[in-house]
Amino acid sequence: MTPRQVNLLTALGLIALLAVVTLTAPRWSRFLRQPLAAAPEDDGASEGAEAGASTARAMEPEGERRISVRLYFESADQGGGLVPEERSVPLAGDLARQIQTVMTELVRGSTTGLLPTLPAEAHVLEAFVSARGIAYIDFSPEIRQAALGGSQAELVAVYSIVNSVAANFPAVKKVQILVEDKPVTTLSGHVDLSRPLGPDMTFLALPSPSPSASAGAVPTP
Repeated sequence: MTPRQVNLLTALGLIALLAVVTLTAPRWSRFLRQPLAAAPEDDGASEGAEAGASTARAMEPEGERRISVRLYFESADQGGGLVPEERSVPLAGDLARQIQTVMTELVRGSTTGLLPTLPAEAHVLEAFVSARGIAYIDFSPEIRQAALGGSQAELVAVYSIVNSVAANFPAVKKVQILVEDKPVTTLSGHVDLSRPLGPDMTFLALPSPSPSASAGAVPTP
């Protein structure tokens, strides 16, 4: 084979290779644009999230199954405080969407006569859970109206959110409240929201003494 023929074959091979790369370029670019898999969560959060997701996938289609959750609303009795209310909500496909569903139900208000802790005009925009087990919950600006009643109203609103998440999702260690996708230092100056908050069950309403116990009490001389 002459050098001229070798050069011709080499040129033809390069042209063929260029044609293959050109034809397959869109396919490779699609794979390159795919997001990387999320890093596994630590502190056991990933195991809970993965188990929940796997269970949801194995069950019926999303929306056909329901789960029981516990929401915290304000007591109608004098003195206030948070009172749990059980409710059935649709099963979501992952942890973040399930949290968003629960928060939407909290905004919707009580079905048993308890007082609302969040304004009905507020919307839950998004929820996200980090690898460290911190739930970031993004609300619309109307959430600030929950604190118009002063420091007690703001405390009740904030911890109705935090305690409702903690009661239903053991993988979540703390909750960070956002407004329009931005961190906020407070809703109206009474509760520090610059850092994630853990649950605080000291805000639960104390049970009222029963009439029988009051009637049977012996007066102190």
